[in-house]
Amino acid sequence: MFPAASLLTTLLLALSIAASPVEVRSSPVTLPIARRLNTSGGTINLLQHDQSRAAALKNFKGDSTLSRRTGSITVTNDAVSYIADVGVGSPATTYYLIVDTGSSNTWVGADTKYVKTSTSVDTGEPVAVDYGSGSFTGTEYTDTVTLGDGLTITAQSIGVAATSTGFTGVDGIIGIGPLILTEGTLTDEPDTTIPTVTDNLYSQGIISEIVVGISFEPTTTESDANGELTFGGVDATRYTGTLAYTPLTTTAPASYYWGINESITYGTTTILAETAGIVDTGTTLILLASNAYAEYKSATGATLDATTGLLRITTTQYSALKALNFVVGANTYTLTANAQIWPRSLNTYIGGTTSYIYLVVNDLGTPSGEGLDFINGYTFLERFYSVFDTTHSQVGFATTAYTDATTN
Repeated sequence: MFPAASLLTTLLLALSIAASPVEVRSSPVTLPIARRLNTSGGTINLLQHDQSRAAALKNFKGDSTLSRRTGSITVTNDAVSYIADVGVGSPATTYYLIVDTGSSNTWVGADTKYVKTSTSVDTGEPVAVDYGSGSFTGTEYTDTVTLGDGLTITAQSIGVAATSTGFTGVDGIIGIGPLILTEGTLTDEPDTTIPTVTDNLYSQGIISEIVVGISFEPTTTESDANGELTFGGVDATRYTGTLAYTPLTTTAPASYYWGINESITYGTTTILAETAGIVDTGTTLILLASNAYAEYKSATGATLDATTGLLRITTTQYSALKALNFVVGANTYTLTANAQIWPRSLNTYIGGTTSYIYLVVNDLGTPSGEGLDFINGYTFLERFYSVFDTTHSQVGFATTAYTDATTN
């Protein structure tokens, strides 16, 4: 059994209502993260992965609850996910874990098998999580978890996989979503939640604020250490604009995740009226409700590419692409034409043709009005700094040096 956890670390304090979180300029506990294209399982089907995950996210029926020094950790992007090097045990074995804001269980053993040490404690509790795009079953342990210099958690609850699917080339997940998402994952204790990594960092006095800052950068290579997780604060060197915050949505099922309200315009035309959706590092693309996706497809003149499932445009259409604007509260976050396309140097990894231009906006698979009408995936997040603040129930964004980059 696991005691109730303190609230999970998330987006930073709203400028209008509270003090700013700690700014980290040279923290000894900043964890770098890297973007890595996972080709070990063959050609990557981005759309199938993302739509399967979206269906699972929308199906969650939990209670509307979110699950002291500042530190950060590095992650690697796996084309579908960013990966962090996480140590478990003493001495520690390093596992390569997907950084996921859309789930909250931390587990290992998909590829590199769990190594027991003197700090390993078998709770005997069976655990299982279905992500839509993958799953695992196994046993819950507690163990020492090391995220970086100064970020060592004792007696952290972790799943040890006996079986897993959909995680070729990685070892598991480090979940930094709301605490409620762990409820029901202990199959013999369906009403019990499991303290997350961020919960324990705070409860053990390792971080002083319940905040996670995330920095991603666009990349055109298969593997690139181009990001950073900051626990307990934000890294002011990673953004150029002013951090602005928006409250978490109260609309379910988006409210079970890092859910916000936003509207979306293509140029000056609204394609999605204000509605609830989520910000999710575990989704690669930007997924829009089917009616908004249809409007975007029509407005851009794109055609559906049968091989990749992505929208494809010509060079002439690319030159004519208008800004895609995400209106969050009083702030607008704009994706330029270049930010709306998949990196052309990586086309072949997704089964595409080198000379083609593919868009990163696609179909959520369900119409608007269902309580989760968009997913801002990492192709959005790599253009903005993001902050997840559990204490004040808000998410924050700021522009970066890469917001208007033309690397794709």
